[in-house]
Amino acid sequence: MKFFHTADWHLGKLVQGVYMTEEQRFVLNQFLEAIDTEKPDAIIISGDLYDRAVPPTEAVNLLDKLLAEIVLKRHTPVLSIAGNHDSPGRLNFGSMLMKETGLHIVGQLNKELKPVILQDEFGEVHFHLIPYADPSQVRHLFDDETVTSHQEAMRRIVEEIEKELDSTKRHVFVGHAFVTPRGEQENNTSESERPLAIGGAEYVDAALFKRFHYTALGHLHQAHYVLNETIQYAGSPLKYSISEEHHKKGFYIVQLDQVGNVTLEKRLLKPNRDMRTVEGDMQDILQQNFSEDFVFVKLLDETPILSPMEQIRTVYPNAMHVERKAFQPIALSGEKGQIGRSKIDDFTLFQAFYTEISGKVPSEETEKIFKEVLQSLMMEEREGGIKS
Repeated sequence: MKFFHTADWHLGKLVQGVYMTEEQRFVLNQFLEAIDTEKPDAIIISGDLYDRAVPPTEAVNLLDKLLAEIVLKRHTPVLSIAGNHDSPGRLNFGSMLMKETGLHIVGQLNKELKPVILQDEFGEVHFHLIPYADPSQVRHLFDDETVTSHQEAMRRIVEEIEKELDSTKRHVFVGHAFVTPRGEQENNTSESERPLAIGGAEYVDAALFKRFHYTALGHLHQAHYVLNETIQYAGSPLKYSISEEHHKKGFYIVQLDQVGNVTLEKRLLKPNRDMRTVEGDMQDILQQNFSEDFVFVKLLDETPILSPMEQIRTVYPNAMHVERKAFQPIALSGEKGQIGRSKIDDFTLFQAFYTEISGKVPSEETEKIFKEVLQSLMMEEREGGIKS
């Protein structure tokens, strides 16, 4: 069986005040062309179809059109799950009806955990669609008080799947999580990845997926494998921050043979406009070739520059950010603050702020309260309770 593995489309993404919808349309049209050429048996989208729980109308229309092109016009099944940026309820709406057309979207975790079964010339392939779920949701769903972290939540989900796992069939796990080789802490692959939990409770051990012939993951924006090549992150199809400047964006073409052996091919997508860093003196930058790429400029001038963004946009009209040699933002669409602080996670930023204001480090109780409040806000935002 041949299928495409993609993830983290983040339709409706806003980068430095610029909506990326047209850029997303450009690369995803290439994805459609690849479907026409390769004629896969199925498409897997491993979560974060949208960038927010309440996406803009343009993003909803784009997803609607893309899914219609794949499922209705090309008659290719789509198997998708909700990620941590998606609203589970919105993606789950109409899922029973859409199954009849070949569109399988699981927005909310279901206790039954029934796989989607597709057939090829060698028999059945079972696709286990597991949407992102907070540990508290898994704890409540299975009435298991031991579930307090993402590792324990995923362990319980996999245990439930394995109770009914038919070892004579081929199995593909589709999930949205932060998976590392042994469940150890690792850095995000991009600044645009939202943390799944506060205080180091988001990491999942890749060994949990050893019973599956292929594990199709979403959440991390850089394509890579974890532990072995059968556990893969597809990465996002487009760069969503300058921290992704050197990522090779695309998707995987996955082939399962009759016994479940995996063959992978990485297929790259070419962006309409690249996202990259430009560095140099203002005089040198103004002599460069005109480009519509999204650029982040580092000025090396020792002396102050008058209206730097206006000057740079005569060469780079889509310039997103300008900073001085000392890495202080000097023109960023009205945004303020130190660039260093923009890269700090919310919890560390709180600790630094508390210490700066009070003159002492926060107590364990204070940190616990802050984590609980922040986790609650993250869940509320995902359900669409906070409009942005």
